[in-house]
Amino acid sequence: MIKILSVDATRDAEKQADDSGISYAAMMERAGRAVAERAMAVLQRLPNPAEAQVTVLVGPGNNGGDGLVAGRIIAQESSARVRFYLVKERDPSKDDVFKAAQDTGAFIAFADDDTRYRVLTQLVASATLVIDALFGIGTTPPLRADAVKIFRAANKALADNFAPDAEGVTYDPTAPYVPRAGHPYILAVDCPSGLNCDTGEIDPNALPAEETVSFIGAKTGLFQFPGAASVGDLRVATLGIADDLPPLKDAQTMLIDAAYVHDHLPARPADGHKGTYGRALIAGGSVNYSGAPGMAAMAAYKSGAGLVSVGAPSGVVAVLAGRLLEVTWLMLPSDLGALASGAATVLADELKERPAEALLFGPGVGRETTTRELLERLLTSGDPSHHPARALGFLGAAQTEPEGKKANKKDDPNSLPPLVIDADGLNLLSELDDWHTLLPAETILTPHPGEMARLCGIETKAVQADRWTLAQEKAKAWNCIVVLKGAHTVIAAPDGRLAVAPFKTSALATAGTGDVLAGLTVGLRAQGMPAFEAAACGVYVHGMAGVLAADRLGSTRAVSAGDVLESLAAAFRALRSA
Repeated sequence: MIKILSVDATRDAEKQADDSGISYAAMMERAGRAVAERAMAVLQRLPNPAEAQVTVLVGPGNNGGDGLVAGRIIAQESSARVRFYLVKERDPSKDDVFKAAQDTGAFIAFADDDTRYRVLTQLVASATLVIDALFGIGTTPPLRADAVKIFRAANKALADNFAPDAEGVTYDPTAPYVPRAGHPYILAVDCPSGLNCDTGEIDPNALPAEETVSFIGAKTGLFQFPGAASVGDLRVATLGIADDLPPLKDAQTMLIDAAYVHDHLPARPADGHKGTYGRALIAGGSVNYSGAPGMAAMAAYKSGAGLVSVGAPSGVVAVLAGRLLEVTWLMLPSDLGALASGAATVLADELKERPAEALLFGPGVGRETTTRELLERLLTSGDPSHHPARALGFLGAAQTEPEGKKANKKDDPNSLPPLVIDADGLNLLSELDDWHTLLPAETILTPHPGEMARLCGIETKAVQADRWTLAQEKAKAWNCIVVLKGAHTVIAAPDGRLAVAPFKTSALATAGTGDVLAGLTVGLRAQGMPAFEAAACGVYVHGMAGVLAADRLGSTRAVSAGDVLESLAAAFRALRSA
């Protein structure tokens, strides 16, 4: 599990690691090697790696020391030509790291001798790969004037000599690396120089990286915009520091990675049958949004669920049934093409006769009043204590318990299976009085920022202003799992845990991809996964599928939800080696 740390927590971890016997010098050596290995891996994917030229931009502090170590290792262990550019001179008699880099015989230039930055311009313009080791986690933008001049010169070299960045993604380390037209691959050490690693604020002159190698844990600011846009593909080198070190052990924010998902996905025993892998029931669809429950259903199947059923208006069933042959269907009462409140009774009877291990409500349901009444009846489930005057719920007024006596949900045959609410189901939910008191424990809510704003009763810009804190606060207040979608989707649990997805791709910014995520999530829940883990794994696989779809099509622009659905198998396949 990769932890996400603040700057202070990272420094505390470094100090405690040093106290425990991993010296600062050892950490620097390990950090430099991690960067060097990533650089050499990139160079090996070039047509002519023997002709590669690596420029290391070296700052005055420890970040620059990491870069010196990386450059030294590349010079010693590859055929690449390494050049160092130091913003401040170092004394080799007092600086063993600089002395070791100097001993490789690599070309070394100093900013003090390069008054018009012609050397810097040439070193950047001729590089195959640039290692940005100028400033680390202690940076607070804006940068000083002398640093700004260096960055402007480097950026000008890039702008004057190279074609614009081609569209694409870089999340798959096994994919062939095709460099931009002569453009160097920019590898950032710990963070792009000029980034505030707590807030995500970044100096406008910073070099956007294709890849960042962060140390010990990921840093909070690497996932916060605008800085997150300059991080590129993120990798974390733990430097051999034990997970039980208090700053790491106590951290409740984690970065989801392939190993986490691989370890948490439900087992697939060879002697299993469809009952082994659970039944997911999806209630959704309306005359205007007939495809949404179908997308969710196929995603649930591709997650590994044994049986997927869709309850929808008859018109939606007629549209989808001939195309989705694996799905079983339940025609629900409707009013002018929208699910009607009477569908609650049909769903109740269905769940009694053929129980489901998980229920998804929302894809394509629309926002009609009768559908909102259906949702309210689903959530009250025969418990009149929420709304005693209305006597809503599966059992009906004549069979409800006396006012003030709450049903035991664990033993109540009318209680809902594990629940996921998505799309317009969330918008309808926001219209109910005290809606969060109606939710079964461990309900998963999957809002995008606009839906989250309606649930919270605030503006969307307020949601985006502090996504992590808001998700954590509301997960606790609502006693549910909150999946706040967007670039670096976050998953928050009532106990304070927060998981962050590594993906930020516009391939997922298209209609229907949310239905795919909801289907994945309910499918994993149906297989018995706990709510938080199901949500986190669903988000990761969904994000990976979006990236792979863009790779396959050669463009993030051309990806549709169907392409993401088609790429789910490849995403699961990629996890086998994690």
